[in-house]
Amino acid sequence: PEKAVRFSFTLMSISVTHGNASIRVFEECKPNSELCCKPLCLMLADESDHETLTAILSPLVAEREAMKDSVLILDMAGIPRTFKFIFRGTGYDEKLVREVEGLEASGSTYICTLCDATRFEASQNLILHSITRSHTENLERYELWRTN
Repeated sequence: PEKAVRFSFTLMSISVTHGNASIRVFEECKPNSELCCKPLCLMLADESDHETLTAILSPLVAEREAMKDSVLILDMAGIPRTFKFIFRGTGYDEKLVREVEGLEASGSTYICTLCDATRFEASQNLILHSITRSHTENLERYELWRTN
């Protein structure tokens, strides 16, 4: 059956190493939100058509693998700064990861993309759940997701 296939990334955090200490200068507060998830590839494909998926996603996976061993040097205020990329849990289907390894394995703080309940909040309230975003906010997020 056809399924939407998305290969995307989220910038989760930025840390600066100074001496022996690592200082976090940015952390994504809503990592499960489409507001921070930037798609690199979005398509409809038969999920059992391994050849098509491989042909489309292989270059993206290869690029990610190359970036793991790369260093990015940016000139900031006349001083060259070195950055390296650390990938966590990428290239996996999140639903499959949750099914096989449990909710904690997916790396998300949030339960779903329709509400802002954290895992802890959801574990304290196993019965009453609701969509916490307004229709207008959902439309804005959808439009952002669609244009990305």
